[in-house]
Amino acid sequence: MIPVSMRFPNWLVRPFTIAAERYYPDPLIFAVLVTIITFLLALLMTDSSPDHILLAWGEGLPKLLTFMAQLSLTLLGAHALANTDSVRRILFRVGSLPRSEVQAYALVVFVASVGSLFAWALGLVVGAIMAKQVALACQHKGLRVHYPLLVASAYAGFVVWHMGYSSSAALFVATPGHALEAAMGILPVTETILTLSNVLIALATIIAIAIACPMMRPKSDEIIEIDAGKLFTAKAEPLDNSSIPITPAQHLDRARVLSLILGLALLGYIFSSMNQKGFYLDLNIVNWSFIGLALILARSPVHFVGLINEASGTIGPILIQYPFYAGIMGIMAGTGLAGVMSDWFASFSSADTLGLIAFLSAGLLNLFIPSGGGQWAVQGPVFIEAANQLGVQHSVIVMAIAYGDQWTNMIQPLFTIPLLAIAGLGLRQIMGYTVVIFFITMIIFGGGLLLIGAG
Repeated sequence: MIPVSMRFPNWLVRPFTIAAERYYPDPLIFAVLVTIITFLLALLMTDSSPDHILLAWGEGLPKLLTFMAQLSLTLLGAHALANTDSVRRILFRVGSLPRSEVQAYALVVFVASVGSLFAWALGLVVGAIMAKQVALACQHKGLRVHYPLLVASAYAGFVVWHMGYSSSAALFVATPGHALEAAMGILPVTETILTLSNVLIALATIIAIAIACPMMRPKSDEIIEIDAGKLFTAKAEPLDNSSIPITPAQHLDRARVLSLILGLALLGYIFSSMNQKGFYLDLNIVNWSFIGLALILARSPVHFVGLINEASGTIGPILIQYPFYAGIMGIMAGTGLAGVMSDWFASFSSADTLGLIAFLSAGLLNLFIPSGGGQWAVQGPVFIEAANQLGVQHSVIVMAIAYGDQWTNMIQPLFTIPLLAIAGLGLRQIMGYTVVIFFITMIIFGGGLLLIGAG
């Protein structure tokens, strides 16, 4: 238990929050700046011409269109589900559990972390929703909590997503026929995400950030509480009025059985699929779960449509980011820049330090390629070859790249966008706190990999 009065010294946290508020660019501007930097690096570090780089960028732009559609459904479904009557009551009860400000921040970290270990999208959405509900419950109790730090705590929980069931790299190498099977064989999840070392590092990380986040809470006069008046509230369908005739079409609009049938069909598909394939989670399953449950819990089809309409206004600023990151990924892969950077890191590694070097390399590349699967595709071949030469276990490389990918998400704004859209905050309000988490987790992940390498 953290003593109520224990905080990080103001001089330790305040510079990060001030710097983020003053100098951290809007997520779209960040994407533009990274695009320019990537273009220049490709020009200087590869033999690509400007025309070739521009072509690689343009051909990369549509590569995330499928992902954009999936993410849109994630946000719509999560918003709709969270604002059904039943879920609002449940979330408020869970959010009412904390009896102190310290417990409030720690609860949000824990919920977001557990959700992220199941599926990265689930962690972001559930974390953001829980931050809102905890803030409302604390306000109702008279507990003063800093809403930006609650939302930052939710994003901090996301830092463990690649250590859990949706780990892109770990699932990739466990799949028969994967691209590196000739170099490393099939690596089951029992040798990656289910190892004792990974479980212990994940637990240490969750405990550390659950302690650190409450310690970053500001002084009383700097606290920004949630503005309940600006929160998303879904509009109910018009109330029945016996004096006004109801048309057959309106009867259908209000026929709950229709939304129940569609929702049950979606959940039935999920259960049938898992019965055949075994338990698994991907973004599609998460989306159909959100939408199916929202349909079942909505009062009627027209109520469900109202829930979706209320959420749709948050999607535009989010979607416009992704083509530009896809373009950055196109430059990195199309010019060979990602391979050049990985080769450079691998060139000065030893058996004891290869895991740490792979981690740092992945952390850097994540700023340019914020995709777990995309990063493994460009870094995996380089570091697996180095592991074969140095006699390093392949599982160390897989998890090192996974740790690096999740680590620098704390300073990479792309994945804050869904969370911030749900929470109703701006990037600069949380980034100062997540930078502190960035440094804390660097020590935990890097230290853990050094111990594994030395063993």
